[in-house]
Amino acid sequence: MENLMEKIISLAKQRGFVYKSSEIYGGAYSFYDYGPLGVELKNNIKKQWWKNVVYQRQDVVGLDSSILSPRIVWEASGHLQGFADLLVECKQCHHRFKEDELNKNQCPDCAGDLTSPKQFNLLMKTNLGVVKDKQEEYYLRGETCQGIYLNYLNVKDSLRKKLPFGIAQIGKAFRNEITPKNFIFRTREFEQMEMQYFVNPDEANKHYDEWKQVTMDWYKQYIVNSENLRWREHTKNELAHYAKQAWDIEYKTPFGGWKEFAGVHNRGDWDLSRHQEYSQIKMEYRDEVTNQKFTPWVVEVSIGVDRAFLMFLLDAYDEVDGGRTTTTKSIKAKEVVLRLDKRLAPIKAGILPLAKKPELIKIANQIYDELSRQWMCEYDQTGSIGKRYRRQDEIGTPYSITIDFDTIKDKQVTIRDRDTMKQERILINALPDYIREGIRD
Repeated sequence: MENLMEKIISLAKQRGFVYKSSEIYGGAYSFYDYGPLGVELKNNIKKQWWKNVVYQRQDVVGLDSSILSPRIVWEASGHLQGFADLLVECKQCHHRFKEDELNKNQCPDCAGDLTSPKQFNLLMKTNLGVVKDKQEEYYLRGETCQGIYLNYLNVKDSLRKKLPFGIAQIGKAFRNEITPKNFIFRTREFEQMEMQYFVNPDEANKHYDEWKQVTMDWYKQYIVNSENLRWREHTKNELAHYAKQAWDIEYKTPFGGWKEFAGVHNRGDWDLSRHQEYSQIKMEYRDEVTNQKFTPWVVEVSIGVDRAFLMFLLDAYDEVDGGRTTTTKSIKAKEVVLRLDKRLAPIKAGILPLAKKPELIKIANQIYDELSRQWMCEYDQTGSIGKRYRRQDEIGTPYSITIDFDTIKDKQVTIRDRDTMKQERILINALPDYIREGIRD
């Protein structure tokens, strides 16, 4: 679809999904705020992943670790030594670029000469303490998984966990990216959904294949166009310093083709071994059956929440030429429908009184109060019913509920399905079961 990213960015702002951060001051480059609909979509993405990975499995538990940690953590993890990009700067316009993104040794903005590549560490540093000479060097986490490794022993001992088991976490991470771009795809502040699965080294490959399947299956539940998803294996030259094996889930984007949206990695024993070395705390595990002693290997699932958010918007966006109405003449060349999976949709039901009459408004408010105990709903009484349907379609609302004058007599409403446009007349007290069955949440 032509200019799809421009349309997504425009829709995101106009309908309250995503705003540029600090926009009244000109905007903070590469930082974004999630609006009323955006926070609901984002929360639904996280809820569905957490349900799939934590609630529905006996072998995975959750964690919420600190965002800040001392310098020694990032020394042990290898980030202070190896978490860097090669940066070049234009000698003429002084714009900076990642070396691996350039096709030739020339500034893409002004064609000026570039400096030699220099290491640029991506971690964000701060100093803590009130006395200047005694301030401690801390870092905002560059990835959420380190907090999991730091708490591996705590979780294992306090919950009496036996291998294999996993620890999942959803949280913010921060990287001083040289070239953030493509809306919320690459930013300096972002959110991750990660799961670290601790295993016997002899069983690492088996569990790795399992988590690859689990991760791809999770995405495919919510995607309309699954042909836009694929696996890509990392070559030996691009493997991270800790990785034994790494595969990315890529999505075919309108801003450069196939791009990484998630990864599944075999991290070996790098992380626990390094933290054992630096902390002098034993991370070894003893198998009670075989009496075998070893440092667990880690299978990692890493998903960017913001990237998943963008993927689902790109996948769900649809334009219908001539509009979708079948009863009246369309006045629009195109109508936008956001075909989000009903479980992800920020608003589950639009409550629409047919006219601004007290008796209809009273019933509509009662329906809103009842349904909003379980789902996010939107009340809308402005404009024609056709315009209100289109507004709900544009934000991905699965169901629109119309309260008309017959409702007063028969206690029934008309419920319209976003995708099929089918309209049914049902009793008001049947609405919760109808929506619950349709959403499958």
